[in-house]
Amino acid sequence: MSGFLSSSIARKVAMALSALFLIFFLIMHLSVNLTSLFSETLFNHLSHFMGTNPMVQFLLQPILIFGVVFHFVMGFVLELKNKKATAVKYAKDNGAANSTWTSRNMVYSGLVILAFIVLHFIDFWIPELNVKYVHGDMSGLLEGTQDFRYFEELQHKFVNPLRVLAYVVSFVLLGLHLSHGFQSAFQSMGFNNKYTKTVKAAGKIYSIIVPAGFILVAVFHFLNH
Repeated sequence: MSGFLSSSIARKVAMALSALFLIFFLIMHLSVNLTSLFSETLFNHLSHFMGTNPMVQFLLQPILIFGVVFHFVMGFVLELKNKKATAVKYAKDNGAANSTWTSRNMVYSGLVILAFIVLHFIDFWIPELNVKYVHGDMSGLLEGTQDFRYFEELQHKFVNPLRVLAYVVSFVLLGLHLSHGFQSAFQSMGFNNKYTKTVKAAGKIYSIIVPAGFILVAVFHFLNH
């Protein structure tokens, strides 16, 4: 594995594959979250399925965590490699003329997104593990009731306006990150030339709709808790 990743092309392909995996995951995650806007019952049942299905919990979830860690580590490795490759300093660096602000600052938007992921884990993933595996409650029910707890927990997390603001800012930066990352991932996989315009258009649509969807969920529950 380390020998494979020693190649510059291999590192870029590995980075692209992890990005494409996370792009697909975001669609699935958003699809479940959007159901909370119109059906508490559907959201509860989907959340219960995702939270108790053995394949999701013990196969897909570890793969997802590995994908997130790998993507960010590889991103920082590539950033360091790029800095070393351009160690010669010029009197005038006009990088803005050849690249966008987003592409030049992917590592910084990535750091903010990483901090958001930590917050998201603290808000949802760690409490869920605590309930299921520490307290041994796999039912997914509110204490003393026959109602699932997922919808209520989701609404509770968006009561605090500062937390909602943190989510909104994070998803705006995620959109900027995706606006470059989407195209870059497909380009690294060879989808360029005649596909470039299509990939760019798809990337713009994706980088707007997906973050906007997550923002909608946060703001909706903040206004309707």
